Amino acid sequence: MPAAARPQVQVHGFSFEDFKNEDAMDSVNVKLPEVFVAPIRPDIVHFVHTNMAKNKRQAYGVSPGAGHQHSAASWGTGRAVSRIPRVSGGGTSRAGQAAFGNMCRKGRMFAPTRIWRKWHRKINQNQKRYAVASALAASALPSLVMARGHQIEEVPEIPLVVTNKMQGIQKTKVARAFLEEIGAYDDVERVEASRKIRPGRGKLRNRRHTQKVGPLIVFSEDEGVSKSFRNIRGVEVANVETLNLLQLAPGGHMGRFIVWSQAAFEKLNDIWGSTKRESTMKKGYKLPVNAVSMSDISRIINSNEIQSHPKLRVAKAPPTSKRPVKRNPLKNNGVMDALNPYAVEMRKTERAQREAAAKDRASILAKKRAAQKANAIQKKVNYAKVQYDYAVLTKADLDQKIASDEAERKAKIAEAEAAKKAEEEAEAQMLAEKEAAKKASAAAAEQKEPAAADDDDDDDDEEEKEEESDEDDDDDDDIDDDDNDTI
Repeated sequence: MPAAARPQVQVHGFSFEDFKNEDAMDSVNVKLPEVFVAPIRPDIVHFVHTNMAKNKRQAYGVSPGAGHQHSAASWGTGRAVSRIPRVSGGGTSRAGQAAFGNMCRKGRMFAPTRIWRKWHRKINQNQKRYAVASALAASALPSLVMARGHQIEEVPEIPLVVTNKMQGIQKTKVARAFLEEIGAYDDVERVEASRKIRPGRGKLRNRRHTQKVGPLIVFSEDEGVSKSFRNIRGVEVANVETLNLLQLAPGGHMGRFIVWSQAAFEKLNDIWGSTKRESTMKKGYKLPVNAVSMSDISRIINSNEIQSHPKLRVAKAPPTSKRPVKRNPLKNNGVMDALNPYAVEMRKTERAQREAAAKDRASILAKKRAAQKANAIQKKVNYAKVQYDYAVLTKADLDQKIASDEAERKAKIAEAEAAKKAEEEAEAQMLAEKEAAKKASAAAAEQKEPAAADDDDDDDDEEEKEEESDEDDDDDDDIDDDDNDTI
C-alpha cells in the first residue's frame, strides 16, 4: 500500500477572538518525518490491535458451586431411568429430579467459566512498533482518513500540523473554537450525531452509549491541552512519546484523523529514526523497509529506463510444432500403402474376386428363379390331381377342365339374372293392376251418398292395409331372391 511521500509539511497558525496569536500568519514548513513513509501493513495492525485489546479485560467466571448445591446421587441401573444424579429425599416435587448436569433444570452450565483463563496476550515489541509506524503512515493519506469516515473536507492539509500555541489551550470553549478554526469541528459534529444507546446487556455495565471516534490531538508538552479537549465528545489527546495503537487505529482500522503540534511533529524523527538511522529513544531500532518500493509492475516495465536498456530484447515466441495426427491404416489406404507396399495388389485381387462373385451370383439367381417357377407350376398340377381324383394327368387336361368349369359358372349366373328380371317384371305388372283397381274404387266412392261415406272410409282403410301387407310380402320375396342370387 503506498504511503505519503512529500518532502515538507506546512505548519498552520490559528487566531480567533478568545485566543489571540500574533504569529498566526507566519508560514513555516517542517520536514516530513521518515515514519510517514513506513510500509502500511493492515495485517500486522489488525493482529496487534486484536491482542492489545485483550489486555484490558477483567477476569470473570461463575460461582464454583453453582449448580452443585444439592444432595443428589444416581439411582444406578435397573429402574428404567437415566443414570443422572437425582435429588435425594421425598415429600416434595424436587425429590427425584435430575441435578448437576448442564441439561438439567437448576444444573450447572457446560464448561463453567473460570477466572484462571488466559486473559492477556504477550505481543512482540517489534510487531507493536511496526503496527504503530504503519498506523502513523496511514494517517498521512487523505484517502485512508476519509475511508475511515472522518470529515476532513475543510481541513487545509493532511497531516495537519499547527503551532505549539495549541498546547497552551486551557478552556473547552477555546478548544471548540480552535477545532472550528482549523476545519476539524465537522468531525466532532459527526461524532455527536452518532451517539446512541448500546443494544444488549452492555447498557447496564457502565457502557450505556456508543459513538464514533473523532480527531486525535497529539502534543509534546501538556500545558493544559489534555484537560481542555477531554470534555469534547470523540476527541482524544495523546503524548507523542506514548502513542498507542488503540488510539491510532481504533477497531484495527487505520487512518485516524490526527492534529499535530509542531513540537510533537518534529519529535517523531528522534523517536522513530529512519530506515538507515537508528532511533535515539528506541535502542537499536530502525524503521522497517518496504519489500517493494514500487508495486506497480506495469509502470516499472514500461518505464524509459527499462525500455531503453541495450540488453532488452523482444521475447520471441517458442516454436510451436504441431502434434502429428495418428491415422488408422485400416481406414486410410495411403497409410496402409506406406506400411505394406503389397496392399495395392491385395486390393486389386479382392476387387476382381468380388466382380467374379457378382457374375456367379447373377447366374445362380437365374437358375433359382427358373426352378421356383417350375415348382409353382408343379404345385398347381399336384393340387389339381388331388382335387379331381387324379383324373387330370397333364397340364393341357388341367387347362381344359378349368375352362369348362368357368363356362358352367357363367351359365348359372346368366340363368339367375334372367329369373330375377322375370320376377321384377311380374311384380311391376301386379303393382300396376293394384293401382288401377284403387283408382276405380275411388271413382265409385265419389258417386255414392254422403251417408255411406263412413263405410267407404272403412273399406279404403282395409284396402290400404291389404296393399301394405302385399308390399311387405313383395319385399320379403325380393330379399329371398337376392339371397338365392348370392348363393
